[in-house]
Amino acid sequence: MPRSLPPKNKVLDLLATLRESLEADEIAKQLGVEEKSFPGFLRLLDDLALNGDVTVQAGNRFQLSRGHTGRPTTGRPPPPAKGLPSRAVPPKGLPQNLRPNPNRHPEKSTERSAPPKRSSRAATGELREGVVTIAPRGFGFVSSQGSVGDDVFIGNDKLGGAMHGDRVKIAIIGRNDRGPEGEIVEIVARNIKRVAGVLRRRGKSAWLEPDDNRVRGPIVLEEAIDTVAGEGNSGKDGDAAVISILRYPVYAEETPIGKLEAVLGTPGELKVEVAKVLVREQIEEIHSEEAFREAEAHGTEVRPEMLEGREDLTHLPLPTIDPEDARDHDDAVWVERTPNGGYKAWIAIADVSSYVQPGTQIDAESLKRGCSVYLPDRAIPMLPRPLSSNLCSLLPDVVRLCLCAEVDIDAAGTTTKTRLIRGFMKSRAKLTYGGVARALGLSELPPRDPKADELVDGLRVAHELSRILRAKRLKRGAVDFDLPEAKIVLGENGQPTDIERRAQDAGTKKAYQLIEELMLLANETVAEWLVGKKVPTIFRVHAPPDEKKLARFSLMCEALGVEFDPETAKDPKKLTTLLKQLADHPKANVLNMLLLRSMKQATYDVVNIGHFGLASKAYLHFTSPIRRYPDLVVHRSVHRVLKNEPIDRSEEGITVLGEAAFAASTAERKVMEVEREVTDLYRAVLMRDKIGERFEGTVTALVGSGVFVALDAPFVDVLVKFDDLGGDRYELDEDGLRAVAARSGDVVQLGDRMMVQIIDVAILRRSVLGRRIGGGGGGDARGDDGGARRGAMSSGKKKVSEARSAKTSDRGRPQVSKNKKPGSRSQKWTKKSDGGATGSGPRKAKGKGKKKRR
Repeated sequence: MPRSLPPKNKVLDLLATLRESLEADEIAKQLGVEEKSFPGFLRLLDDLALNGDVTVQAGNRFQLSRGHTGRPTTGRPPPPAKGLPSRAVPPKGLPQNLRPNPNRHPEKSTERSAPPKRSSRAATGELREGVVTIAPRGFGFVSSQGSVGDDVFIGNDKLGGAMHGDRVKIAIIGRNDRGPEGEIVEIVARNIKRVAGVLRRRGKSAWLEPDDNRVRGPIVLEEAIDTVAGEGNSGKDGDAAVISILRYPVYAEETPIGKLEAVLGTPGELKVEVAKVLVREQIEEIHSEEAFREAEAHGTEVRPEMLEGREDLTHLPLPTIDPEDARDHDDAVWVERTPNGGYKAWIAIADVSSYVQPGTQIDAESLKRGCSVYLPDRAIPMLPRPLSSNLCSLLPDVVRLCLCAEVDIDAAGTTTKTRLIRGFMKSRAKLTYGGVARALGLSELPPRDPKADELVDGLRVAHELSRILRAKRLKRGAVDFDLPEAKIVLGENGQPTDIERRAQDAGTKKAYQLIEELMLLANETVAEWLVGKKVPTIFRVHAPPDEKKLARFSLMCEALGVEFDPETAKDPKKLTTLLKQLADHPKANVLNMLLLRSMKQATYDVVNIGHFGLASKAYLHFTSPIRRYPDLVVHRSVHRVLKNEPIDRSEEGITVLGEAAFAASTAERKVMEVEREVTDLYRAVLMRDKIGERFEGTVTALVGSGVFVALDAPFVDVLVKFDDLGGDRYELDEDGLRAVAARSGDVVQLGDRMMVQIIDVAILRRSVLGRRIGGGGGGDARGDDGGARRGAMSSGKKKVSEARSAKTSDRGRPQVSKNKKPGSRSQKWTKKSDGGATGSGPRKAKGKGKKKRR
């Protein structure tokens, strides 16, 4: 055995200090094993395993055998091995060792980097290609097109020079009960081109501290104009800025090099913070000149030659029904009774695909964008505005191209006949949910809409059909969550004045459901039609829930005194019955939210595995081609069949569809995160003038540093740290379901009501901090303003960083709690009535024309 290897007792000493297993290369790092000696070190570990001193676990991890004490020396774990460079920047300039070595890659390139160096540990599985997502703590996950739901964990020492969002090739090196683990072997394409953050200057050094803690930094600025403050576009220390990356890292120890692109202004200002989010996620508000010209070339009215070969549907009223603040109108509906007691429904959808052809710049940009983005003050459309706001929008009294699903339905809600139509239409009216609810007598709150009153007879038939469809859908097992969404109220200056829960009026919700059911009908009808004709396309798929997450939800239910068997959630029908039973539970909102978190996320795929949440064997997105790229692809498939054009069923053609599906899923997740973060930003801006004020709310989440309380009004989440729960020391129980006070025994759990006082607001971290008033372990019932000010002052940067880590702590690999029963069981809740779930599953505009993602 080479002398450079550590003695066996040193290995045992190290493992004796650890509670969890450790990867072989991490053990080698901590013991100072040189890379050339690593193969021999693996043999040493094998010897220890054969002797029974250590056990080998999946992923080439090692742990001291049970009952083996080793020879611990200090009782403390050794210091962690060096990983990625620290993001903290010393006050006297950037350390020289954080600068990339120019001799390693003298040419500046923003396209590709040399592949990271492979680990000595041999790969044990297949190779995959996918997109890497970096967690704030430095590790990552890679999702691949052909392995939906089987993301690969990448340790920070296996990332090499990869950065967040890069397309990479990985090798699977092991599996454990949490899933596969791998290492990056090649960087195929770089994702991040621009980064937003805070500009820093020390002497002649300049760099950017990225706002996004998933991005490797600091990013060094080397251009002469960027290293001199006050000249050109250089900006001053502390400015919010955007840089473009000139040179990417190749090795784990390197940081990127960039060039200053723009100085945005003072960090913390609302417009500056929103701009930074958009830059970070590479969301372009303006389409390219080429795409805009292509859109303008189609004109402002439908050309006569485009009507040839299409069916005239202008005799149908086909009103659009949207929220008051909708930004586009891509669907219109009409329903009539048939002589046999059934119904005939027309669901007409804007025909975007006739304008957006493959091979055009509009198509390329639409594929890249994936979907529209809806912000509180504006929408960023997937299509150029000449199409999204005009020629493809189903505006009243103008001719528009459409694809229409004509569906015959019997009195029981069963589809008896389907016909898809390449047509043109002329909408009779642009209606709102509130106006329809008022016309149908469902609510007295919204103002009357004369156009809705004119069409009320047809609207009654549509409402009648929607109720039948909804009842049948729920009966077959479709899961319908009733969760509130935020509606941000803006003042004249664009600043938030209030944040409300959207669609609280019961009558307006029913009008919402009218449209939702008809959209679901169209999506499912088109999916079954294409499946029947064996036409490849993009499906909307939703896998069954994860068993481990369901087990955790079961523990949460037990803590709240609710009977729940995880087997129930595997059957959509039983799960729907449970949701109905929970509708009258005093903590229904919390339970619905927790159950939703236990579900897998719906995605796009070319393989039809069905949609668990809708209890549907075939489902896709057909009804929103203005704002979603998969709908556009589905429209192209329908056109080909209706025009008797050849269908590409080749492996290459399906691969292209699969790439589009994967890109759409990735874009959707990104946009959801952007919309959520911007909402949190507006919440923080609203609350920064409310420090010292008291609010009441409900505990909706427990994290490592405290509890989140959703205020009744305004609709804002507040983090109450354990230190601010009262004069006691609170800790999470082993299952993470309760916070328990060490001395008083006070328990804080999900669904509890709590009065909180706002003590701090961190705009840059999008967080609002509070402390509990009254109750528990000695909280200050008076809550004087002086105390609030002292709390805010004392919280400082530590409070900000803990809030940040709390909000991002669940982004990493999920931790599976031990299967341990909670200590004392709450009294069982008994349902008093048979009230059903109210169901707010609207597909439209829960915020500026936004539609529910099913």
